[in-house]
Amino acid sequence: MTRVSAHDAADRGFFLVAALLFLGSAALTLAWGVSMADMPGMEMPGGWTMSMAWMRMPGQSWPGAAASFLGMWAVMMLAMMLPALLPMLWRYRRSLGTRVAKANVLTTAAGAGYFAVWILFGVLAFPPGVWLAGAAMRTPGLARAAPLLGALVVVCAALLQLSGWKARQLECCARAGRDAVPANLASAWKHGARLGFTCLYCCAPLTALLFVAGVMDLAVMALVTVAISAERLAADRLTAGRFAPRGKRVARAIGWLMFAAGAIYLSALAIPGSASSSPNFSANHFCATAWAPSISTPFSSAEPEMCLFASNSPRASSTSSVRS
Repeated sequence: MTRVSAHDAADRGFFLVAALLFLGSAALTLAWGVSMADMPGMEMPGGWTMSMAWMRMPGQSWPGAAASFLGMWAVMMLAMMLPALLPMLWRYRRSLGTRVAKANVLTTAAGAGYFAVWILFGVLAFPPGVWLAGAAMRTPGLARAAPLLGALVVVCAALLQLSGWKARQLECCARAGRDAVPANLASAWKHGARLGFTCLYCCAPLTALLFVAGVMDLAVMALVTVAISAERLAADRLTAGRFAPRGKRVARAIGWLMFAAGAIYLSALAIPGSASSSPNFSANHFCATAWAPSISTPFSSAEPEMCLFASNSPRASSTSSVRS
């Protein structure tokens, strides 16, 4: 009875800590998103807006810009992925069968390994983001094509979400963490990293949607978080060793919604003159806020002047003056 009560108390503590982590990271993400929303955006050829929030600020170094991006990304991933990770971590914790103190340490190590994978993904995403943002600023043609490219990415992500590959990845997530893992720190970290890579593969379509529709848009982040949590929690149960079909149904419903959104936007773009007059694609397109963390933006005392990688660049100045 004492052992059961101790484990029940430990479980309550586990969920309490998880709730506090989620609320704290969500509050930081919300505060950061609100502050970024207050910053003015830059109108780009093609009728979309590149947010100033992701650009390298005056006096900020490249390592500083990268650290800012990764800090934001880490906090955001904690808020977005913790609800989906929680059942797997709880299952792992209960499987340890060790003292509560040791289970706490090993569960923390597994969680750290999981989020290390997502932080690594942010590290790898940053350099291509720098290049794409710069290309959009230097090339008006690419900037005009950004709405179309963004819509096509959403449609392709939707097709991947509807595919058999996605169903198999969901099943892998449902089965992940159910095997016995040695009760030591190295095994716990590796276990968490495996969960992270499995989750990263499974969430690829929704991650693509996040980057295209607005990695810093609070509404987009909330919708993607709900979508990931819904499909993962629906697929988490195994009945008689088989994948729960409701997970596949939820994933397909999300895929059809994504496909409809991309198709509707493509249809709007097909109407002459609609690209510049229609609302922004969540104010963040292909090379916009998600991919513009590092463009230099020296501000004068009067009006902001866009300068790409070097001050007083005539090419950058001419690009920034182009309007659709």
